[in-house]
Amino acid sequence: MAAEHDGPGGVVVVACCKEKRVTTDPIPALDLYEGWVVPLIRDRVAGHGGLRNRVLVLSALHGLVTADALVSTYEQPMTEERARVLAGTAPEVLRRHLARFPSCEALLLMEPSYAEVLGPVPVTRTRLITDPMERHAEIHAVLDSWSWP
Repeated sequence: MAAEHDGPGGVVVVACCKEKRVTTDPIPALDLYEGWVVPLIRDRVAGHGGLRNRVLVLSALHGLVTADALVSTYEQPMTEERARVLAGTAPEVLRRHLARFPSCEALLLMEPSYAEVLGPVPVTRTRLITDPMERHAEIHAVLDSWSWP
C-alpha cells in the first residue's frame, strides 16, 4: 500500500448537497458540504492529501471540481438546464483529472441526474450508488478494497 495513495486506484465523485457550511470566505469543496455522504468521504480522506486528489465533487453551480477547489456557500439546484450546461464541461474535466491521477475504478455517489452529467466514465469499473445514505456499508467496502484508510 503506497503511503500517499498516488498510484493507480479508485476515484470518488460525490454530488454536492443542499446542506453547506455558511461561510463568506471560499473553502475547499469537500469541506463545504455537510450533508449527503460528503462527511463520510471527507472523514475517510482526512489527513491523506494523496487521497483528497482522488475525490471530485460535482456541484450544480461550479461543475466538476477537485476536493480542494475553493468554493463559497451558494444555492443552485441541479435543474435540467444546469445539467445540460455541465454535461458540456464535466466529462472533459473528468478525463483530464484521470490523466493526472490514473484510476481503474470509479465510485459515483449521486442521483441519476448528476450521473448523466458525467456521461460514461473512462475507467475499467464504475459503481454508481444513487442512494448512498442507505448504503454506507457498501461505500466503506469499496473504499476498503482500494486500501483507503
